[in-house]
Amino acid sequence: MGDNWTRRDFIKGIGTTTAGMALSSCAIKGNTGAKGLTEEALAVEPVVKSKELEKPDITVGYVPVNDCAPFAIAWKKGFFHKYGLNVTLNREASWATSRDGLIFGRLDASPVVSGAVTNARIGAEGARHAPLCAAMTIHRHGNAMTMNKAMWDSGLRPWYEYQQQYGDGALEAFGKDFRRYFDNQPPENRVWAVVLSSAIYEYFVRYVSAAAGVDPFKEFRIIIVPPPQMVTNVRIGAMQAYMVAEPWNTRAITGNEGIGFTFAQGKEVWAGHPDRLLGVMESFIEKYPKTYRSLVKAMIEACQYCSKAENRQEVAELITDRSFTGAKPKKPGAPITKFTGPAILGNYNYGGFDGKDRTIKAADTTIFFDIPDNVPKQPGEHSTFLWRSRSLWLMTQAARWGQIHKFPKNAEKLAEKGWRTDLYREIASEMGIECPKDDYKVEPPEVFIDKKGFDPSNPVGYLNSFEIRANAPTRFFMS
Repeated sequence: MGDNWTRRDFIKGIGTTTAGMALSSCAIKGNTGAKGLTEEALAVEPVVKSKELEKPDITVGYVPVNDCAPFAIAWKKGFFHKYGLNVTLNREASWATSRDGLIFGRLDASPVVSGAVTNARIGAEGARHAPLCAAMTIHRHGNAMTMNKAMWDSGLRPWYEYQQQYGDGALEAFGKDFRRYFDNQPPENRVWAVVLSSAIYEYFVRYVSAAAGVDPFKEFRIIIVPPPQMVTNVRIGAMQAYMVAEPWNTRAITGNEGIGFTFAQGKEVWAGHPDRLLGVMESFIEKYPKTYRSLVKAMIEACQYCSKAENRQEVAELITDRSFTGAKPKKPGAPITKFTGPAILGNYNYGGFDGKDRTIKAADTTIFFDIPDNVPKQPGEHSTFLWRSRSLWLMTQAARWGQIHKFPKNAEKLAEKGWRTDLYREIASEMGIECPKDDYKVEPPEVFIDKKGFDPSNPVGYLNSFEIRANAPTRFFMS
C-alpha cells in the first residue's frame, strides 16, 4: 500500500472489510430468506382474502437463531397465506439490523430483543428515538451463557452443579470461582459478548455477575457481536464468554466446536422470562390495522405449531436450512438436528471438558406457546401473551446498567404504548384464546437466580435495592 495510504483510504478499507466480514460470517449474499409459497402453503384455504387487507404484501425480518422457527413455520405451513398475507422473509445479519430495519422502514415486521421497544421509545443505548411496538412474545427461554475452556480450567462449572453441591450457598460459591478467574486475568481476557445492549442477555450477564458479588462495571467489558460470529470470536480469543440464543451455545461445546461450555441457560436466571418480541412500528398498526391483525394471528398459530411436542422434530429440521440458521452439521452421519435440536427438543447438553454427559431433558428449554407446569403461570397465560409488568422490569435494568439516566417517570405510559397487550388480547379473543385479565403481575422470588422478586407497583424501590448499579450512563464497546 506504500506510505501514501491516507486516513480516508484506511476508513474506507475498514468499512469495506467490516461489511465483508458481516456478510461472510452469516454466509449471506443478498437476501437468502425463503421465497415463494410451498406446496403445503398453497394447499391452505385462506380465511382472509388478500384484497381485504390494506397491505397484503409485507416484508418480515428474522435472525439466524432457533427462534426464527415460528417465522419459518408460518411461511412453510401457510399460516401467512391463510390470513391473506404475501410475506417476503428477509434474513437479518444481526439484532441491530432487525430493529433498525423496522425503524427506518425497510421491514414491516421483525423480531426484536425484549428491551429494544421501550429503549427505542426512550432513545436509549444508541437506538434512534422511535415509536416501536411489540405485538406479541415470539418465545421464552431458548438462550444460554457460554464460557470458554480457560474459564472451565480455572474451576468454573455449570450453574446447576453449584446448586447441587452448595444448595443455598451456590451463588457465593460461584462468586468465589468467578472472582478467582478474574484475579488472574489481564484486561484483554475479561470480555463478554451479547447480541445487543437492550437484549435481556446483557441484563442477565450483569445481573448474575452482580448477584455473585463481582461488579460488572469494574471486572469486564461487554461487546456487541452478531450471533453467527460468537463461536469464532471465542476461538480467536476476542472474548471469553457470551450470551446468545441457540443454536450458538450448543455449537460451542465439546463434540461440536469444542471451544466452551454452557454455564447457565437464561431460564436459570429468570424462569419464564420473555426473550424475543414481534416488533412493528406504531404507524404500521395505525395505517394497516387489518394487516396487523392477520400478521399477529399467523404468528400465534405458528407459535402454537412450534409448541406441540409432535412437531418439534420437524421444526428443528426446518430451521437447519440455509435460508434460516444454516446450522447443519458437516460431519457425515451426524443427525441433521445436532445443533438446533437440543434447545427445541429439550435434550440440552451443557458440555464440559471432563467427558461427563451433561444432557438434561426439560419441557421448558424453549417455550413457544404452552407453558410447562414447572414454570409459574397465571390463569389463561400462554407464552405469546405480553405482560406489561415485564416491560417495567426491563426498564429497571436499563436504568440499573446505565443505558438510561434513571427509571422513567412515565414508565407505565411507555409500557402501554410499546407493549400492545390491549390489541393482543382482542386478537387472541377472536381466535378463541383465553388471556390473563391483568397487564401486570408480581414476579415471585423463586423465579430469579438470586431469589429477589419483582413487584411492578414499586419499580424504583426494586431498582434501588441493588447495591451494584450505575448512577450514570456507561460506554458500550462495539466489536
